[in-house]
Amino acid sequence: MKVWFNKKLVDWKEAKIHVLTHTLHYGGGVFEGIRSYETISKIPAVFRLKEHIERLFNSAKSIYLKIPFSKKEIINGVLKVIKLNKLKDAYIRPIAFWGEGKINLDPRKNPVNVSIIAFPFGAYLGEKPVRVLVSKYIRLHPKSVIASSKVCGYYINSILATIEAHDKGYDEALLLDYRGFIAEGSGENIFIVKNKILYTPKLGNILPGITRESVMKIAKDYHFKVVEKDITLNELLNADEAFFTGTAAEIVPIGQVNNRLINKGQEGEVTRFLKETFKKIVRGEDKRYKNWLTYVK
Repeated sequence: MKVWFNKKLVDWKEAKIHVLTHTLHYGGGVFEGIRSYETISKIPAVFRLKEHIERLFNSAKSIYLKIPFSKKEIINGVLKVIKLNKLKDAYIRPIAFWGEGKINLDPRKNPVNVSIIAFPFGAYLGEKPVRVLVSKYIRLHPKSVIASSKVCGYYINSILATIEAHDKGYDEALLLDYRGFIAEGSGENIFIVKNKILYTPKLGNILPGITRESVMKIAKDYHFKVVEKDITLNELLNADEAFFTGTAAEIVPIGQVNNRLINKGQEGEVTRFLKETFKKIVRGEDKRYKNWLTYVK
C-alpha cells in the first residue's frame, strides 16, 4: 500500500512523523473523510470529491493553516492513491497538519504537512438500526471553536461521547448543543421524519455535512419537504423515523434513543427509500447525479 505524503508516494510503513509534530500535541490540523465506490461501469468513483477538498481548505483557513498545495494537487493525489493501490470501495483520509518545530501555541511558522491515505472500508455502523445514547457531553460551543470546520482536536469531544455510549451498551452517541437542542452524532449528522417531512438541525452548531447536504437535495428532488430547524429531544423521541448521515456511516437508521424505540426499532419507509436511492447514486446508477462522482481513470 502506498500513501501520498507531501506529494510523494511512500510505503505504508514509511508514512511516519516526528514525536514533536505540533498537531500531535495540540490538535491543530484539519482532515476529511471521503469514500470511493465501485460503480456499475466497474470503475471506482469518488463521491463529491471537489466538495470535500473545498471543505478541507475552508477548515484549514479557519485555523490559519496554509496548505502548501493546490486543491487540484490534492484532488489528483486522492485519485492517484486509489488507482495505485487498486482500491474500489474505500475510505480516503486527506489530512493537513503542522509538523515538527516550535512547541508554543502559535504554530504558523512550523512546516505544514499533507498526507492522503486510503484503504478498503465497509459499513461504519452496520446496516441495522442503531441504538443511540444521548450523551452527557455537549457539542462544542460555537463561540469556542469554528463549528463549521473539521478540525482534528475537536474530536476529543466525539471520543468521550463514543466511549460513554459504548460503555453503556449503545452503538452510537448523540450530542446536544449548548442550548439543549439536538446537534449531531459523534461523527454524523441527524435527521428525523414526522408525517413524511424531514427535519434536520440548522447550521451554526453542527458540521455542515456533505452527505447531509446530499440527502437534503435527494429528498427535495423526490418531493419530500425538508426543514432545517432547532429540534428538541422530545421531537426526536416522538419522531416517526430517525437516521444518521455521514461519509463513514452513509445513511443508517436509528432504532432506539436512550430507552425509547423509534418506529418500533425498525428502519422506516422514508429512511429506506433515501438509503436505497443514495446507494444507486454512489454506484453511478442514477445519471441525474453524475456530477457528484469523480471517476478514477
